[in-house]
Amino acid sequence: MAHLVEVAFKGNRKEFFLWDYPDAPPLNAAVIVDVDRGEDLGYIHALGELAAKRNGGCSHGCGTSLPERKALRLASEKDRGLSKDLDRLNEDARRKAMERVRANGLGMKLSDAEWQWDRKKLTLYFTADKRVDFRNLVRDLASLFRTRIELKQIGVRDEAKRLDGIGRCGRQYCSASWLPELRPVNLGVAKDQRLSLNPSQISGACGRLMCCLRYEHEFYVQSRKRFPKEGKLVATMLGEEKVVSIDIFHERIMLRGVDGDMRSLTLPEFKQETEQLSGERAVVVAEPDEEESVSEAIRPEEISPELMYTAEHQILTPRTDTVSEPAKTNGRDNDGGSKRRRGRRGGRRGRGDDSQSGSQ
Repeated sequence: MAHLVEVAFKGNRKEFFLWDYPDAPPLNAAVIVDVDRGEDLGYIHALGELAAKRNGGCSHGCGTSLPERKALRLASEKDRGLSKDLDRLNEDARRKAMERVRANGLGMKLSDAEWQWDRKKLTLYFTADKRVDFRNLVRDLASLFRTRIELKQIGVRDEAKRLDGIGRCGRQYCSASWLPELRPVNLGVAKDQRLSLNPSQISGACGRLMCCLRYEHEFYVQSRKRFPKEGKLVATMLGEEKVVSIDIFHERIMLRGVDGDMRSLTLPEFKQETEQLSGERAVVVAEPDEEESVSEAIRPEEISPELMYTAEHQILTPRTDTVSEPAKTNGRDNDGGSKRRRGRRGGRRGRGDDSQSGSQ
C-alpha cells in the first residue's frame, strides 16, 4: 500500500506525493519526485497520519482524495550535490530577470527565482499592485535562459513565507514555519482585542496585519459574552450606573454612577447585585398593596358594558359615549326640532342666543 508523504521544496513550497514502497521514507530525507515535465528534489516534511491530516486541511492539499504524482526514489549523494549548485543559479537568474523587467518598464517586483532540479523549468515569483502584461518579458527570458519560463504572481504574505525571516517576537515567521494556510486578517480582529490600531504596531514584516492576531480572537469574543457591553447603562443597588470598562482576565467591571463616582466590581459581585435587584422587583410586582388591587377584586364578568376600565388610573369610570336617548333620524330629534352639530372641540363657547340659528 502506497504511503502518503508531504514534500517541502525551496521557499517553503510543499506538495503531496505517493510513496510506492513497502517501507516509508525517513523524515527530512531527500527524495526525487515526479513533477510537471521533469523531476525535482525535495525533503520529506510529513508522513503517516500527520500527512493525511494536513492533506485534508492545507490549501495545497488534495482534500479526501490522494495525489496522482509519486515520489520516485531517495536522493543520492550526487543528486544532493547537484541541488547545492541551484542556490547560486537561482540568485543569478533573479538578477538577470530583474534587468529585463526594468528594460521592459514593468511595474513588478521579482521576489524569488527557483530552478527545477533537472533544470528544465525556471519559475519566477513576483508581486505587483496591478495586473501586469508580461508576455514580452516571458519571450525575452526564454531566449535568455533557453528553458521553460513560468511567472507566478503572489501576495505580500506569500512573499514573506517564501523569503522567511524573524518576526518581532524573536521567532521564525509563523507562515514559514508551521502555519498551513494564510487566512485574511482584518482590523475588526484588533478592535475586538482592544489592541492599538496603529498599523506600525500590529503589522508584520509583509506590511499586513500579523497572522497571530487571529490566534486568540475567539477567546476574546467568547469571554466578552459574559460581561455587559461597555457604555451600557445598568441598574444596580446604587441606582443607574454606566459600564466604563471591563477586564476579562481579572473578571472585573468598572462602573460610574450618576454623581460621577467610580467603583470596581468583580463579575460575581455584579451578577449578584443585578440578580438581587431583579428579585426584589419581581416580589413587588407579585404582591401589590390592597389599595392598588381594587380592580382585581372585580371579576371581568361582573363589569357591565356601560363601564370602561382605564389602565392609566386603574379605576372604573362610567362611559360617556353610551346613547340612552331615543334614536335620532337624519340629525333631527323626534319632536321635529333641529340641533346644531358641534365641531371636533364641541363648538364655540360663550356665544349668545342671538348668534345661534336653527334650520328652518
